[in-house]
Amino acid sequence: MKIFLTLGKGLTALFWGAVLANLLQPFAQPFALLLNGAGAFILLIHALELWFFNARIAACPKPAQERVHVMLFGIFQLLGLPAEQVAVATVAEPQEALQMEAENA
Repeated sequence: MKIFLTLGKGLTALFWGAVLANLLQPFAQPFALLLNGAGAFILLIHALELWFFNARIAACPKPAQERVHVMLFGIFQLLGLPAEQVAVATVAEPQEALQMEAENA
């Protein structure tokens, strides 16, 4: 899994490098327009990921740094984050209640 995440982050970094190079010195048309459109779309997707996973990112020790990484690498950064503790606690509570009822019966 770690190899997959590292490869994904590397390819994403190459993509952002191509977008930046296109902004500095535009490629031939229609490639420049397509690359700018793809860059804007990916940036929008990464912003939505920030919005959807805000609680998970806020639980990290350095949330500002994680937000920058999510804007650059997207889901590849999110998959590397530890699981959210709140979700584990809410799943465990019903099971504990069932065990307590079984012990009392």
